[in-house]
Amino acid sequence: MRNKIVITCAVTGNLTTPDQTPHLPITPEEIAEACLGAAEAGAAVTHIHVRDPATGRPSMALEYYQDVVARIRARNRKLILNITTGPGGRFVPSEDDPKVAAAGTTLLAPEKRVEHIAALKPDICTLDLNTMNSGGQVVINTPGNVRRMAKVIREAGVKPEIELFDSGDIALMHDLLKDGSISGPSIASFVLGVKYGFQPSPETVIYARDLLPPETEFTVIGTGRSCFPMVAQSVLAGGHARTGLEDGVYLERGVLAPSNAAMVEKARRIVEELGVQIATPGEAREIFHLPSAAA
Repeated sequence: MRNKIVITCAVTGNLTTPDQTPHLPITPEEIAEACLGAAEAGAAVTHIHVRDPATGRPSMALEYYQDVVARIRARNRKLILNITTGPGGRFVPSEDDPKVAAAGTTLLAPEKRVEHIAALKPDICTLDLNTMNSGGQVVINTPGNVRRMAKVIREAGVKPEIELFDSGDIALMHDLLKDGSISGPSIASFVLGVKYGFQPSPETVIYARDLLPPETEFTVIGTGRSCFPMVAQSVLAGGHARTGLEDGVYLERGVLAPSNAAMVEKARRIVEELGVQIATPGEAREIFHLPSAAA
């Protein structure tokens, strides 16, 4: 186990719905407040998606990202901001002609998916390597498109967090490092609990960890009921911790988490009960090889 654990809080995500929990932050103000509350509870990193304030549905609007970042930076310059680039890769085939996109398809040009990263230059942004079934739909991240996104991220001076949903994604990660599309030492996350990807178990974590490139810092993300068990498993395997309303909505069986901060507090208790300290944002910057101050 590490001496210092970085806690990341994913405050709203792309798939959690207001029907699942009334505590989900929706507006830029609510998302920013959730990030700031998570930081006060012990998170060194907050992972940010944005939503349409009128509908609560996921959005990619630059103005919402700008609003969230400005609100956070006005009150906290130390918190590490990790902004998503995941939206824009979903394909829903038409029933009559599967090569024709149906409602729900979000496919966008790779450069469009990262234009907010070029504009905002956060500390970290995610880079999904998965092409996989997701429910009855498909998420598509071809190697060529991933490389195009990585180029924009690299030119913006942003550190990518590589999102890994299955072992083949790790093979692609090795190729991206070999050809210089990304550079090490890397940050990676294993996403466990998506039905057709990595499943949450100690065996999965150890298997995936041992496939990683040398010196990679990793975090295990447990979705749904595996959220907090995977916090413990990640720490035991030498990784970092993540929680938040993107990953799960319950604090314990049958009890909705009242806030992202409450989820961070529980993750912190788990980490500290295992005898490990949580990292400050400054320490997390050193661990993740980030600049010492926010851009």
